[in-house]
Parts: sequence; structure tokens; C-alpha cells
Amino acid sequence: MKLYRFLSDDDTSAFCHKVTAALNKGWELHGAPTYAFDAARGVMRCGQAVVKEAPGIYTPETKLGEH
Repeated sequence: MKLYRFLSDDDTSAFCHKVTAALNKGWELHGAPTYAFDAARGVMRCGQAVVKEAPGIYTPETKLGEH
């Protein structure tokens, strides 16, 4: 099955660590990163889609973070 996740966080090193952790678990970058201003909180937010091939059959109960 092919898995998809969208990672997001404030524009801090925490976001980079989140993406780096996913890459080290075998996820691959998918598309360009996003960057937007969250006016309600007054901070910049980052986002990055990642994908991964994994054994099994996808169901809505699949725990994406465990792969």
C-alpha cells in the first residue's frame, strides 16, 4: 500500500526535526513544501507531504505514524 501524510508545524526547528524523523523512517518527500502565515496566532507555519510504500492493505484504521 502507498501511505500519505502531511506534516505541519510552526516555523521552528521542531518542524525540521519532524520531517527528518519521517525521512529516517523511510518516508519520501512528495511535492514542494508549503509556508503560510497563521494570522490567528501570528506565526509562520510550514508543511510537507510525505509518502511511503508499506506492506499490507490500507484501511481507515491504519496508524500512519507507526510506519
